[in-house]
Amino acid sequence: MWLRLAAIAVFAAVPCVQASAQSLEVMTLDDAFARVAQSHPDLRLIESQRGLLAAESERAALRPPQLVGLEVENALGSGEASGFGGAEISLTLASVLERGGKLDARRTLVQTRIDALAMQRETKRLDLLAEVARRYLAVSASQHQRRIAEHDIAQRQRTVAAAQRRLAAGASPESVVLTAQAALARAELDRERASQRATAARQHLAALWGERDPGFGVVAGDPLALPAIADFTALSEALAQTPELARFADERRIGEARLQLARSQAAPDLQWQVGVRRLQASSDFGLVGSVSVPLGGAARAAPEIRMAEAELAIVEIEREAQGLALYSTLAEAHGQYRVAQSEAARLHSDVLPKLAKAEAAAERAYRAGAISYLEWAQLQSERTAALKQRLEAALEAQRALIEIQRLTGQAFVAEPAASVSIGVSP
Repeated sequence: MWLRLAAIAVFAAVPCVQASAQSLEVMTLDDAFARVAQSHPDLRLIESQRGLLAAESERAALRPPQLVGLEVENALGSGEASGFGGAEISLTLASVLERGGKLDARRTLVQTRIDALAMQRETKRLDLLAEVARRYLAVSASQHQRRIAEHDIAQRQRTVAAAQRRLAAGASPESVVLTAQAALARAELDRERASQRATAARQHLAALWGERDPGFGVVAGDPLALPAIADFTALSEALAQTPELARFADERRIGEARLQLARSQAAPDLQWQVGVRRLQASSDFGLVGSVSVPLGGAARAAPEIRMAEAELAIVEIEREAQGLALYSTLAEAHGQYRVAQSEAARLHSDVLPKLAKAEAAAERAYRAGAISYLEWAQLQSERTAALKQRLEAALEAQRALIEIQRLTGQAFVAEPAASVSIGVSP
């Protein structure tokens, strides 16, 4: 249940769209999930621990061993008992009779540890899914940053062409052309930086499944497709069911099993022995037997009991502390999402359309000689900066959304009609 919810939730963090690739293998988010699930060492380590605990369970189910002994008494003495004439030979069978339910307590402790592995694996897998989504989002972000850079290059190229025409007509100095060319070079630098970021982000993503030379592309998602989420009160109620808190139930059961095992040590075990004795002198046989009980078992078990009780109390305190930490994390992520969502929406619906109209008007005015190059270039820079700000706000919201979904296990999917295009045009 938890795994399915988290997988759907993290998918929503980077909605996938149709894409084509000519030379690179195209990887979707679910492909990345599958590779991590199959090969990540943290998950394999938990499976290895299962085999270790299975062997420990077999050992815990073993009863105390039986001992076969041979005793010789009164041999090689002096006088009438010289040699083996007066020897007494005993063949014995001995063991320990466990009391206090020690066997069941050992079995219960190991079984609770085995049962806890399932929640540990789910918790680790959810963390890995969230990390995959974050790294996949970084790859997608670098692609969108490159698109913005290409948009900036296109508008700077128009500026250079217009400045050259005005220079040729004698209406503008050469310094304007050089300044426009410098701005174009800076936009091209931004595009190169975005390409390098994409390469680094792909390597970072591929490192999760151990691939050293990634040769794949990713399906570019739409970071601006930000879904509506529940209010903080509703999300905080769902937080109680998160695996990070559910694991404390397993730890409590393990602690209770340890306490029961410690209490069972207070009941002393009976050491018994039975056998047959042969009197060498008369060739007679007789039965022998003994039972012994160690003293002070309750006193020796008391420290172990207090330790187990203290560990059990610590589990409750740790759960409370973890609950407060998760609540604080959820509150922070919820606030970040709402703020970033509002910022991205306002930039898309209000700021960018006005800047686009202003930049188009400035271009017409510059070509007509009504304004200077600096006025047009400033509007171009402001529009590019607004596009970057919108993208960064959307990415911040997506990162917060991944964290919210990791904590609550709830999927939030943006409706197609409410989604916003990532294209550079407003």
